[in-house]
Amino acid sequence: MKVVILAGGFGTRISEESEFKPKPMIEIGGKPIIWHIMKEYSHYGFNEFIICAGYKQHIIKEWFANYFLYNSDITFDFTKGTNDMIIHNQQCEPWKVTVVDTGLLTMTGGRIKRIKPFVENETFMMTYGDAVCDVNIAELYKFHKSHGKIATLTATMLEQSKGVLNIGGDNAVKSFREKNISDGAPINAGYMVLEPEVFDYIEGDETVFEREPLERLAQEGELMSFTYKGFWQCMDNKREMDVLEALWKSGKAPWKTWE
Repeated sequence: MKVVILAGGFGTRISEESEFKPKPMIEIGGKPIIWHIMKEYSHYGFNEFIICAGYKQHIIKEWFANYFLYNSDITFDFTKGTNDMIIHNQQCEPWKVTVVDTGLLTMTGGRIKRIKPFVENETFMMTYGDAVCDVNIAELYKFHKSHGKIATLTATMLEQSKGVLNIGGDNAVKSFREKNISDGAPINAGYMVLEPEVFDYIEGDETVFEREPLERLAQEGELMSFTYKGFWQCMDNKREMDVLEALWKSGKAPWKTWE
């Protein structure tokens, strides 16, 4: 199953770092946060990724282009007048990564719509390239397949809000709306599982996925929540970046589910 990661935004609220690179490429513990997210999915056996790039997308492509080289022990042999390269060992991941330029100004829904040819008619996972979590992704997928609806999102409780959910007793999302500073409700943490029918809910590049598509899915009873009470943290600003860095350095990063 493919995992779609939204990685095309400007990251204006963390401009200290995103001035030079896309926000998903900002490093935590010496690795881009998108690498941490991919490691989470890979831990559960999901190793095929589609990255929806946009702002400074060439940096993402160049990083993956050099990933094998940077994670291998190599001898460069020029003694024969040629550029021979001998790989001694490598520590690369078993990943297949497709980086798609989904446009500079495209909204989240539009980015998802643009990668439809790469997903085709398969169930797929989707998350944001700026947040880490220790949710059990295998259980999330199992829950999604159990209810037969078009979309499942991971819901978590935070004092702040990032897309407020009204969840019924049957775990169906009754309504979806954008955040309000006074809310103290379950929020959309990303880590979604989507059926290909979701593309029909997205009009084009200017569609914000968290608005019309998710609101309509909720109204039609096609949006379910996988309620989760563990660790989730986004990286919207420098303070949150420092929190994640400190957790990683402590050796107790909750999202590090892999060995």
